[in-house]
Amino acid sequence: MKKRSLEMRHNLTGWAFIAPAVILLVVLSMIPLIKAFLLSLQSGRGSNLSWAGFLNYARMLQDPNFKQTIITTFYYMIWTVPIMIILGILLAVLLNDQMLKLKGIYRTCIFLPAAVSLVASAVIFRSLFATDGFVNIVLVGLGIFDTPYNFLGHPTSARIIIIIMRIWRWLGYQMIFFLAGLQNIDASMYEAAKIDGANKWQSFWRITLPMLKPMILFTTVMAVNSALQVYDESVNLTNGGPGFSTMSLAHYVYNTSFVNVPNFGYSCAMGMLILVMAAVITFVQMKVGDKRE
Repeated sequence: MKKRSLEMRHNLTGWAFIAPAVILLVVLSMIPLIKAFLLSLQSGRGSNLSWAGFLNYARMLQDPNFKQTIITTFYYMIWTVPIMIILGILLAVLLNDQMLKLKGIYRTCIFLPAAVSLVASAVIFRSLFATDGFVNIVLVGLGIFDTPYNFLGHPTSARIIIIIMRIWRWLGYQMIFFLAGLQNIDASMYEAAKIDGANKWQSFWRITLPMLKPMILFTTVMAVNSALQVYDESVNLTNGGPGFSTMSLAHYVYNTSFVNVPNFGYSCAMGMLILVMAAVITFVQMKVGDKRE
């Protein structure tokens, strides 16, 4: 009886500790999520809404702007995620070398862009790639271009600049996770591999990557979810232009809600789609990447 009473008190103590977090999660996440789903089943302008069922979801299949923003969002994800993961691992390996001097300064410099606000980052890149910006001055000065090129005025180059900006800003953030993972690898494993005749490249493939696998899975999931919610770069750097060529899905959801004539039901339906896509992709990544028995 005493044992059961003690176990009950332990359980109540545990629930008491997690109760504030659970309450906040329900109030700030679950309730708004349910309300957003119910709102996605309504149609109308502004506050004049009526029940429409799944009409908003059917509308997405016929909306060319929605289809374009989906393609653009996946374009950002397909390019930025692999590049950031690969470069993040390589930089972490280089900066984890015990013989490297001033590595603290290097780490700080690479991580520093993550501390810069997205608006400031957009202003920097708009200035760099403007027709009278630094990049055009250098390219014209080297004779690569005869006249300044309007990088932000062409769909392909504007998308590439957004990709470069995202990589520049988030690469250091990814690198920090890999550095943490590398520092948890026992140095004796590398020493044993060296005694067995393995070179650095073989040690990297046979020890470093397998040991970093949980961190690679985690950072990939986070990077994919971030890419599906690209907003600030699209708004502040190109404002979705030219046309809809650089507009992300999150940017289109915002415009549908607040910039154009407010259509909260349709924007909530698109928001629910972002949630479903993120959940499905994360589930697939966890199933493919996590091989623990």
